[in-house]
Amino acid sequence: MPDNTNAANEHAGRVREMFSGIAKRYDFLNHLLSGNIDRRWRRIVATRVAEKLGSSSATVLDVACGTGDLAVVLFENTGARVIGTDFCRPMLEIAAGKTAKRIPLIEGDALQLPFREGSFDVVTIAFGLRNLASVEGGLAELRRVLKPGGWVIVLEFSKPTNAMLRPIFGVYFTKVLPLMGGLISGSPTAYSYLPVSVQKFPDQRQLSLLMQRAGFDHVGFENLTGGVAALHMGRRPQ
Repeated sequence: MPDNTNAANEHAGRVREMFSGIAKRYDFLNHLLSGNIDRRWRRIVATRVAEKLGSSSATVLDVACGTGDLAVVLFENTGARVIGTDFCRPMLEIAAGKTAKRIPLIEGDALQLPFREGSFDVVTIAFGLRNLASVEGGLAELRRVLKPGGWVIVLEFSKPTNAMLRPIFGVYFTKVLPLMGGLISGSPTAYSYLPVSVQKFPDQRQLSLLMQRAGFDHVGFENLTGGVAALHMGRRPQ
């Protein structure tokens, strides 16, 4: 039988190397290729986080924080203490330039988070869960570091629900985006990986079921931009 640990480490190494290679162009391409809609999605995440926070002393962990865009939006819009973590050092170095030491940034793997159980009131992860070697393992780890009664909020690409949008999105995501992203970033592999990783990722209802199986209750999702992305929420039971 294959060694699952070795396979996971190899997957993590490939993903880390890929993101390291595109770190300097990552923000520019995110905004360009999404038509700046990604900014709106992050603001919606911050709004939902603010709705879930019980006090001004709450602490939020942003997992797979990358270059820090979501962590900054959370810090500026929720009033909570925000911590970011990612396993790609070049991405964290860019994030550090944005946060001006307002947001602690910690290098760490989302499948082995360097925090005690029950540490955070809210945990977020945006466009990171599908990059993990195990979605189930990632959800279990996010649950572990949440306080009882705390919320996880997952923002991910998903399956468009609009019948007219679906074929347009399919062509753009599988043909246009990899070509443009590869040319601008200089890394065709990274932007070919993106549509493949999204196609393999569970859709809205499948991810909700995985969250329930991971031990979250009050699980639900909100489609964004016709289901191009979806915001999933779940609570660690009291």
